[in-house]
Amino acid sequence: MKLLFLIMALLAPMAAGAQETFKVQVTNPSKNARTDQPVVIEVDDDVRSALVTVDGQEIPCQLDDTDLDEEYDELCFLADLKGGEQKTFTVTLFEQGEPRSYPARVYAEMLMRNDKVKEKNKHNNFVSSLTVRGDCANSYNLLHHHGVDFESELNGIRIYFDKRQTLDLYGKFQKRLELEATQFYTQADQKAQGYGDDVLWVGNTFGLGAFRGWDGHEPTMIEPVKNRTQRVVAYGPLRTIVEVIDQGWQAEAGKPAVNMTLRYTQYAGHRDTDVDVYFNRPVRGYRFSTGIINVKGSVEYSDKKGLRACWGTDYPSTDTLKWKRETVGLGILLNRENIISEEPANKDNYAFVVGTKDKHLAYKVVYGSANETFGFHSAQEWFDWLKQWRKEADRPVVVKEIRK
Repeated sequence: MKLLFLIMALLAPMAAGAQETFKVQVTNPSKNARTDQPVVIEVDDDVRSALVTVDGQEIPCQLDDTDLDEEYDELCFLADLKGGEQKTFTVTLFEQGEPRSYPARVYAEMLMRNDKVKEKNKHNNFVSSLTVRGDCANSYNLLHHHGVDFESELNGIRIYFDKRQTLDLYGKFQKRLELEATQFYTQADQKAQGYGDDVLWVGNTFGLGAFRGWDGHEPTMIEPVKNRTQRVVAYGPLRTIVEVIDQGWQAEAGKPAVNMTLRYTQYAGHRDTDVDVYFNRPVRGYRFSTGIINVKGSVEYSDKKGLRACWGTDYPSTDTLKWKRETVGLGILLNRENIISEEPANKDNYAFVVGTKDKHLAYKVVYGSANETFGFHSAQEWFDWLKQWRKEADRPVVVKEIRK
């Protein structure tokens, strides 16, 4: 009897703090197995902790405050499904406690430069957000590695903190998190241990899917702006969210300035990255652009329906004595309704002119490095994978909440 009372006493606080328990059915419409499929559920402001189970086993989950109002508004977990499989997950939300801790599978960081630190991979002035005025002369050099960076086990990306806002790429040999250790500047001893490094020269190009303006002939930079911000919204463990905010951007001559937020979401287990572009008001009639760099000597692929890619080899730096040539595959996937035109390739870019009738558009970017022991080593392999990637993007897993 004493044991029963003890068990009831231990369970009472959890029961008292339980807000709701419900089921989530996740169905794979494809005949192919899928792993790490994101499931995102909206939650009420009073949620403080969450538990997700499947087949009686707890799995990692993540609560996020996506609007930074100090209240959680989304729950994320990842689903592994066989072809055609449906799984039922049990979600319990609590009004008390703290989010559970799970091993990190993604990483993000922002670092102010620290002149007292000599080693390029040991800077320690961590920040979560930085805003500069539009007339800041050298925002590119305010942040270590020139902007926010983030990664999954398969990729690593930094976004330049200047008018280009270009996505630059880190290529890996092994599936693991590395940016906390290398800070995008891999040292000789780390290279000897098999760490990756920068694998792409981007210059003023799109790099991997930078979002730009369009003047009728070529992309334009994100200028002039009133203020420019980079910030980390979510650090993990299953997804990281970073944002680039351009306030008062004169995107097109003769038209009112707009406020734009670029949100990059990186899920664990994914080499692709979700890009959401939000404006403060409808931008019908505005023209924008995005695309991928025309890597030197690259081979191009396009399905003429929004998927465009290349495979090529070039030096990742103008210092060709210290760097070896790197081979990469790049890809971008746009919604067809946002495409105004697919531009012919030029020496810099494979470009799209894009627009939206409302305040939002979304697309995906993806890349691979030929250094990967787990990836692709020819243009044909890369393009074949992209075709399957597109099929999965067009038929995402189906999520159904079952609440009483």
